[in-house]
Amino acid sequence: MKRICVALIGLAMLTGTAAAADLSRPAPQPYYPPAQAFVPAYNWTGFYIGLNGGGGLGGSKWDSTNSFDVNGGMIGATAGYNYQWGHAVVGVEGDIDWADIDGSTNTGCALGCKTSNTWLSTVRGRLGYAADRFLPYVTGGAAFGDVRASTPGFGVDTSTRTGWTLGGGLEAALAANWTAKVEYLYVDLGSFNCGLNCGAGMAVDNVTFHSNVLRAGVNYRF
Repeated sequence: MKRICVALIGLAMLTGTAAAADLSRPAPQPYYPPAQAFVPAYNWTGFYIGLNGGGGLGGSKWDSTNSFDVNGGMIGATAGYNYQWGHAVVGVEGDIDWADIDGSTNTGCALGCKTSNTWLSTVRGRLGYAADRFLPYVTGGAAFGDVRASTPGFGVDTSTRTGWTLGGGLEAALAANWTAKVEYLYVDLGSFNCGLNCGAGMAVDNVTFHSNVLRAGVNYRF
């Protein structure tokens, strides 16, 4: 009987010790994943200025000649403003570029008829879709520039023309306030009458000029 009592007492002591050990352990805590830093979507609203450069490839035609190619480079400055509403971005942009786009032909013009463009400017609206830091857009508006027609040994006739432009591009946000873009524009400056100064042998010669412009640029947003 004593042995049974001793055994019961020992079992009770072991049970109490185990229970006390369980009570001393902290309750398991629920796991919460680390908080993620909130990065707001890029906002395209604001003014900007920038630089652009590229080239143009197009054509010209005189009444007395066939159509011929013109090509060359360009570089200049850009300024504009964007306003973002949801994913839609609307804006206006203007630029002015020094250009060296020219070409000539001897067909129907033995001495060589040459058309050139030395500066080009556009004022355009832009409509884009903001995919966070990327902005594909379409653009169009007015184009301005000089068109020069000349023949060796005769005068040079220059006319400042007003035409139109239409195109599109892709702009991407870089570090801080900087963005970069690539852009295509079709530019048509119409035609003008160069008269006897062109030396092509006609009293009036209508000269046309158009160009496909491909350029890249960087902008700084305020």
